[in-house]
Amino acid sequence: MALVMGVDSSTQSCKVVITDADTGAVVRTGRASHPDGTSVDPQAWWAALQSAITDAGGMADVRAWSIGGQQHGMVALDASGAVIRDALLWNDTRSAGAATDLIAEFGAAELARRTGLVPVASFTITKLRWLRDAEPEHAARVAAVALPHDWLTWRLRGFGPERPDLEELVTDRSDASGTGYWNPETGEYDRELLSAALGHDAVLPRVLDPAESVTDADGRLVAPGAGDNAGAALGVGAAVGDAVVSIGTSGTVFAVSERAVHDETGTVAGFADASGRFLPLVATLNAARVLDAIARLLGVDHDGLSQLALTASAGADGLTLQPYFEGERTPNLPDATATLSGMTLASTTRENLARAAVEGMLSGLGAGLDALREQGVPLRRALLIGGGAQSQAVREIAPLVLGIPVEVPAPAEYVALGAARQAASVLPPR
Repeated sequence: MALVMGVDSSTQSCKVVITDADTGAVVRTGRASHPDGTSVDPQAWWAALQSAITDAGGMADVRAWSIGGQQHGMVALDASGAVIRDALLWNDTRSAGAATDLIAEFGAAELARRTGLVPVASFTITKLRWLRDAEPEHAARVAAVALPHDWLTWRLRGFGPERPDLEELVTDRSDASGTGYWNPETGEYDRELLSAALGHDAVLPRVLDPAESVTDADGRLVAPGAGDNAGAALGVGAAVGDAVVSIGTSGTVFAVSERAVHDETGTVAGFADASGRFLPLVATLNAARVLDAIARLLGVDHDGLSQLALTASAGADGLTLQPYFEGERTPNLPDATATLSGMTLASTTRENLARAAVEGMLSGLGAGLDALREQGVPLRRALLIGGGAQSQAVREIAPLVLGIPVEVPAPAEYVALGAARQAASVLPPR
């Protein structure tokens, strides 16, 4: 039995699955937590990866591996391979002004044409511009820019400050497509945009083809890896016509598409997937934590929140929650706050508040499906995944709010499983 390893280095934790390369059956697993915050020392991810691998029984018997990871995070390296400052994560909104500046300089339509994206604070290009403007001494030291999965792959292959070969940085098309300086149609970096953001050129990870591999220090095959959403699409087996609705720390709605999307409004990000197709995506900052917040407010656990929500009628008697607790990415309102409206003596009940939380969260995701349709992306069903999908209320209310048939795959670490599936794909035929 050939074993492969898949990793999901997410915002909150690192998950490792070791699977049978032929059947996909999970043989063993490991997990380690990540620190909270929107600015994190990448060394914490490296320590968590090592801990999670140990928790999974090690990788001595693993023949190939792949890392999926949170997208957009800025890992800035100097010429010695050292990390220059804490990485700014996707949910760090301090670069909102930088996004505005880049749009003013190049135009939204031109940026969408060149990269499939209109910059918002989430994307790497805006974080580099922020670094240039706010910390010019750090920006001047940047010799290479990587994303979390790129950097972890580099480290696990045996590189780092003790072996600082920056030219060995590699990535995949799905994660590269979230930077804001890579073109998913041509497969090339846009060096003009990189320089406009950072102030100078820098080493960028080589983008591997979906079936391409490199090796680690022990000779194991290393697949390209993926951004977390593309990894989840691989793991859940999404096909053209499927929309994956992921309810985790963030909410994402994405679909496998045969063609690239260029949405100059910026609502739909024209990402690539990990298979050679495209993965148009709409993201929200506020997802499962909306349910966490309202459950705490009501003094119940998630099962209790579900019971309350399902007791209320659809529409919550007019009570509406706009759940922008942490600002919002779609729509692009980084400084927004949450709003509860429609409060009357009759509507203001525990049951209606629970229902409004579920409906409000799902409405943001439903708007994402509408945006995909407007870009001509065919949708026939939604696959509901992520921690929030385990809520009974979410599962029952989702078809009413999303307006499309909903299926809920069995709970699994789909990003890590997608990475494991990718690792299996680069093994030679047996």
